[in-house]
Amino acid sequence: MRRIRVIPALLIQNNGLVKSVRFKDYRYIGDPINAVRIFNEKEVDELVVLDISATAENRPPDIQRIKEIAGEAFMPVGYGGGITKLEEVMELIAAGIEKVILNTVAFDNPQLVKDAAKYAGNQSIVVSIDVKKNLWGKYKVYTRNASHNTQKDPVEFAKQMEDAGAGEILLNAVDKDGTLAGYDLNLINMVSSGTNIPVIAMGGASSLDDMVLAIKSGASAVSAGSMFVFHGPHQAVLIGYPDQQQLVDKIFKIV
Repeated sequence: MRRIRVIPALLIQNNGLVKSVRFKDYRYIGDPINAVRIFNEKEVDELVVLDISATAENRPPDIQRIKEIAGEAFMPVGYGGGITKLEEVMELIAAGIEKVILNTVAFDNPQLVKDAAKYAGNQSIVVSIDVKKNLWGKYKVYTRNASHNTQKDPVEFAKQMEDAGAGEILLNAVDKDGTLAGYDLNLINMVSSGTNIPVIAMGGASSLDDMVLAIKSGASAVSAGSMFVFHGPHQAVLIGYPDQQQLVDKIFKIV
């Protein structure tokens, strides 16, 4: 029985926990520290924390705040947002972050991926790739919180990041973000088939069934936001996570 990582993703904006739909329409959810404590109780495998306003504001990672989050977490934490230089990678590792997530800077400065992997090891460096379809239905890589179209093909870019030393790809389908409409299975299959490093699927999950489909499409792990913070048809805020038996029955046994 293979254990699949099921990873909640927390989006941070102005020190608060938010959730988006297609990287827009941000809704305030609460305090990220409280969310981390709840996920501790739920025995979460791993956590992703993304400061979505840092790059837009040309602001470096808030190391003190990140230390607080990492200090509360009983599970490995990956962090991304505002990272532009190796010294910040070093600070994040020293602050207790297990995986450093690079997005915009990975495209702008691939050398940082190489340097970070050399410093921390490939397993600690994740490249986050945000993908949208253009007007002609072609997948393209976007940066700067999905506001800038790089014109880059996601499979080509994922291969480039693998060659640079990334240990994982966090693959986010922007068009699916926050929709609870299921993952982009075609995108997952394309990128996972085109690379030799693990792909974490993100964007659109509403159930464990969606996650099973993502794994069968090639994902090595699955991540979600709305699925873990909203409950019911009116999307009331209720942070949750499947219990271990549900994960065993629905995911681990099947895959």
